[in-house]
Amino acid sequence: MYRSHVLVCGGTGCTSSNSQQIIEALEKEIGEQGLSEEIKVVRTGCFGLCALGPIMIVYPEGCFYSRVKVEDIPEIVSEHLLKGRIVTRLLYDETVEQDSIKSLNETAFYKKQVRVALRNCGVINPEEIDEYIAMDGYQALAKCLTEYTPEQVIQIVTDSGLRGRGGGGFPTGRKWSLCAPVKAPQKYVVCNADEGDPGAFMDRSVLEGDPHCIVEAMAIAGYAIGATKGFVYVRAEYPIAVKRLQIAIDEAREYGLLGKNIFNSGFDFDMEIRLGAGAFVCGEETALMTSIEGNRGEPRPRPPYPAVKGLFQSPTVENNVETFANIPQIILRGADWFASMGTEKSKGTKVFALGGKIKHTGLVEIPMGTTLREIVEEIGGGIPGGKKFKAAQTGGPSGGCIPASLIDTKIDYDNLIAMGCMMGSGGLIVMDEDTCMVDIAKFFLEFTVDESCGKCTPCRVGTKRLLEKLDKITKGNGTLEDIDELEELCEYIKANSLCGLGQTAPNPVLSTLRFFRDEYIAHVVDKKCPAGVCKSLLHYEVIPEKCKGCTACARVCPTGAISGVVKQPHSIDVNACIKCGACIEKCRFGAIVKK
Repeated sequence: MYRSHVLVCGGTGCTSSNSQQIIEALEKEIGEQGLSEEIKVVRTGCFGLCALGPIMIVYPEGCFYSRVKVEDIPEIVSEHLLKGRIVTRLLYDETVEQDSIKSLNETAFYKKQVRVALRNCGVINPEEIDEYIAMDGYQALAKCLTEYTPEQVIQIVTDSGLRGRGGGGFPTGRKWSLCAPVKAPQKYVVCNADEGDPGAFMDRSVLEGDPHCIVEAMAIAGYAIGATKGFVYVRAEYPIAVKRLQIAIDEAREYGLLGKNIFNSGFDFDMEIRLGAGAFVCGEETALMTSIEGNRGEPRPRPPYPAVKGLFQSPTVENNVETFANIPQIILRGADWFASMGTEKSKGTKVFALGGKIKHTGLVEIPMGTTLREIVEEIGGGIPGGKKFKAAQTGGPSGGCIPASLIDTKIDYDNLIAMGCMMGSGGLIVMDEDTCMVDIAKFFLEFTVDESCGKCTPCRVGTKRLLEKLDKITKGNGTLEDIDELEELCEYIKANSLCGLGQTAPNPVLSTLRFFRDEYIAHVVDKKCPAGVCKSLLHYEVIPEKCKGCTACARVCPTGAISGVVKQPHSIDVNACIKCGACIEKCRFGAIVKK
């Protein structure tokens, strides 16, 4: 029996900040202090507050240490773990309240969150099956196999109102019910862990922090539809997730929770991992299945739908990681419990990867229907540097931008679609007043052009033409006719592309045109970028009244574009200036501006 547990984040974010070295230093220092029998160090999954990593929580006190360094370990061990004195300088400031420590759940970041898919992340050791079992793990599978028929399992999932969390929002129970009655010698369950949206890391964090919930959920899905084999398609760029998922699969087999005759029910189910090479298009379910089969990841025409003819031409159910992560809790706590959260048509919670110009970047799970204002200003802590909120991009390259005027919008599937956006897998990138919306649209189009598989002409050629138009506008060579042609081309690509990649690729352009058309016009008519981002439309000037003639700017200019004598105002040769911004960063007097 340990008197204290030290939980250290072992997710990708904190690992990149040296959390592994912190764990090693902790274990070494604890051993040297003779505390090995009293203190247990646990490597967990993501706590959510990625901006504060590496993160460490000490229980039973619940002390939340942030931005911990290896050199801090001796002090934490000798002061806190040995003498019982909390190292206040390392505490997350929002947990400190006068002379007491506030619960992490009372902080602004966590207060409005409801963790269902993330319930075990940051709580258990993901590489120990016994810890998952201690948190009611595999009880949902046992309940399904011993108490419910497959039809009853599907009905529970249907009644819960769970919709696919991968982007499309198709009702999960409906998808399962389409596949279950199809007669076939072999059926498959596929987990889509090919998380490709820029700035998205929800699925990765679930696999890293709670891999057993995916194993359990896929077995439940297999029982419900009559499948005996499962595949998890996860990108090879997620080595920690792959490692922990494989450990979970091996442990489940060893415990008899995968394989033959699970719980003596006569039900057989096994699963394996397939690594993806990072192609964004393989997030589309038919392209993903084509890749698992060993072929180039290209989408297939539908119908036939995967429920009838999917992986290896057999009936297949495919859901993403977050969708599966909800299943065990829905079975254990009931459909009504899950349906009590969220909105009328969007039940439950949604995990978002919060990034961009926001104080608290990280992972959040909130009930559907939470407003964008609550996410940005309360949970996210607002915009750094006193800047104004301008927009939020949801759904990555497939989504759109929500402007500041709609910050009180309730986030759910239908509201986002009505604005020309989409939920996507859950990336939410916050932008401030210094963001150029034309440049943002161009950024996502560049990504889509690179990731198009090239199978259909509307996507392969159409997105390239869109990008050329945007590039022309951001360089100051656009016309008003180009803006009209952008909209026309967007509608054509949406209507004629083969798969979801091409059908949603124009969304960033259409949404920015809808809400920020004035910026497009400024680029075209005034030949100016209002946000000061597009280099071709900028020029740098020295304000003579503010310039002290210190020569600091001239010394850092890589092209020698700045001239002047000491203690006299300098000037910039606009023809030689490459607009790198080094002079602005160096000037201490605010004497250089970009216009």
